[in-house]
Amino acid sequence: MAKLLYRVGRFAFEKRRLVVLLWVGLLAALAIGAASAPPAPPDTFSIPGTESQQAFDLLEQRFPGTKSDGAQARIVFVAPEGQQIGSDANKAVVERIVADVASGAQVKGVLDPFQTGAVSKNGTTAYATVSYGATSDNLTDATKTALTDAMRTGESAGVTVEIGGSALQAKPEMAGATEAIGIAIAAVVLMITFGAFAAAGLPLITALIGIGVGIAAIVAIGMSTTTTTLAMMLGLAVGIDYALFIVSRYRTERAQGYSAAEAAGRAVGTAGSAVVFAGLTVVIALAGLAVVGIPALTKMGLAAAGTVAVAVTIALTLLPALLGFFQNAVLPKASRKARDGRDNPPADRVPAGKPGMGTRWARFVVRRPVAVLVIGLVGMGALALPMTSLELGMPGDEAQPTSTTQRRAYDALAEGFGPGFNGPLTVALDVKGVSDPRAAVEQATSTLAATKGVVSVSPAMFNQAGDAAMVTVVPATGPSTTATKDLVHTLRGEASDLKTATGATMLVTGATAMNIDVSQKMADALLPYLAVVVGLAILLLMVVFRSIAVPIKAALGFLLSVGAAFGVIVAVFQWGWLADLIGVHQTGPVMSMMPIFLIGVVFGLAMDYEVFLVTRMREAFAHGETAHEAIVTGFRHSGRVVVAAAAIMIAVFAGFIGGGEPMIKMMGLGLAAAVFFDAFIVRMTLVPAVLALLGDKAWWLPGWLARILPNVDVEGESLNRHEAVEPERELESVRA
Repeated sequence: MAKLLYRVGRFAFEKRRLVVLLWVGLLAALAIGAASAPPAPPDTFSIPGTESQQAFDLLEQRFPGTKSDGAQARIVFVAPEGQQIGSDANKAVVERIVADVASGAQVKGVLDPFQTGAVSKNGTTAYATVSYGATSDNLTDATKTALTDAMRTGESAGVTVEIGGSALQAKPEMAGATEAIGIAIAAVVLMITFGAFAAAGLPLITALIGIGVGIAAIVAIGMSTTTTTLAMMLGLAVGIDYALFIVSRYRTERAQGYSAAEAAGRAVGTAGSAVVFAGLTVVIALAGLAVVGIPALTKMGLAAAGTVAVAVTIALTLLPALLGFFQNAVLPKASRKARDGRDNPPADRVPAGKPGMGTRWARFVVRRPVAVLVIGLVGMGALALPMTSLELGMPGDEAQPTSTTQRRAYDALAEGFGPGFNGPLTVALDVKGVSDPRAAVEQATSTLAATKGVVSVSPAMFNQAGDAAMVTVVPATGPSTTATKDLVHTLRGEASDLKTATGATMLVTGATAMNIDVSQKMADALLPYLAVVVGLAILLLMVVFRSIAVPIKAALGFLLSVGAAFGVIVAVFQWGWLADLIGVHQTGPVMSMMPIFLIGVVFGLAMDYEVFLVTRMREAFAHGETAHEAIVTGFRHSGRVVVAAAAIMIAVFAGFIGGGEPMIKMMGLGLAAAVFFDAFIVRMTLVPAVLALLGDKAWWLPGWLARILPNVDVEGESLNRHEAVEPERELESVRA
């Protein structure tokens, strides 16, 4: 592979104008395609194979015109202090607001609180439920304005009006200012790392072009723009990482006396090989999200995997082409001055210079591997301990800041009607073919009402054909509590007895039940996902490093990083440690998608750092250095690059902690913590300690396995043996 990639890098360098023109043309064509593509179909969230989804499908089929994923709003009315919401004046205000909202074009129906009895026992609070024929993402501005106008109408009349539900739910903003701040921080880190504007700028330019190509392609083929969130985040991350590594290797090759063209080819042949395999691990982790079985998550993973593949291709082709335009400008200032003075010492006379911090740290770890390993493992284990209390769920309006109308509506309903009113359950009854449908539904309603933990059951609503009915069950506890989860399982357990007695099928659904099903599906998919992703990655790393111990060590180190990151998440978001500091207003369960999401993203980035760092060690070992010397050499060449890449990612992810959405805060904190633990504790500390203890055995591979595995030559040994590729000592200055 090294020779193939060498030829690719050399070709791109020599034909740089053609390569740049092709990439610019591709970006322009995809941008035009994205601009002219028809609007993507609206997103629908489904979880195949769950009872919630079966019930939604039944309701859509038997109740024509209803939309199971349509937006809903709950307009909560609270009377002025000392008054009743049912007084003539307050009742008139409520009825006027309900009539105004009901006249909206997207409104399917509004339940008047005085007709449905949705008034609290103390008479101070009432609520009206509004159903829409579109998802929350597709509600028009006029529809949302009608709800905010309702709040102003109530305020002018002295009635407090708050809006809950999904209708006013804002889309999580993960693009824009946060990415701009991240890019600015990346520019500063790159400038500190390289000390040259060109060297700092090229990784940013190529990363942005990669994001542009990836996102434009996603939109052009008709995928929803919501799938671009993860693609944009990872496209920026790996795009900078991959270019950073190749530019760093180019500078090293130039320092060894190679010409610009030769250095570009060798950088792509060696560092590019690491980039290819690092990219493959990320693609495996993202494509593996299909194991979960949730279509929306699968699309998100595939879109991000495609963007990562684009980032790899750009690093191997566009980057060496751009290096051709900045041959000397990317070099350190001292090297540029030496070349301007035609003073370029041969490779064997390049001064070694003072050992860097990476070299000194590697020597420290190699001298004391046992102590470093024990301290590191104990520390990571302590950080991971809170993970044993991990509870999964889907935080709702109760996790919103108290400044939002959604949170105030939640609190008002909980105070007036009880916490269960914020998480009602919808029970679908299929009575097709039942001899006495109404008797069966009455028996089901009685059974539901008699179940412990149920506060109330609404009258059954039949469809026109009379073969299906729907009732609403209000639990005694809040939507994210363990008691409500247990109640859902209890109700579903009663369905079999009802089926036996009446022939009717009972299915429990609704937002609360669906969140419970999502959490369960995620938990069930976690081990298969880990097995697929980690197993494939171990095989891939065996090919890269031609070792058994190194890939296994890499996978175990990743599990340590994820465990510690989840420990931090549980401590902050469940236990409330430092919650006020980052603006967490309500503790509760961890978002159910977080484990799969965090594992997928962090695994890819962790394997990046592993490949970047350990390939230089493998290369040094293959070229004759001892195992301990190879560790120090790897840190000398790649330690600074890994630190810079990790610092950029931590800064980018930490920026999301300042977001208003609890989900975004959790993602930002989890990703930033995981990258910190993996880069600085696992890869920079535990990895060299383990390799130092293993010595030469770290690179051992059984003979029979060595014959089976392909030799991809990631360390570039073939470039040194290949006589056609001779080191071209740069005896004259090269045009920058």
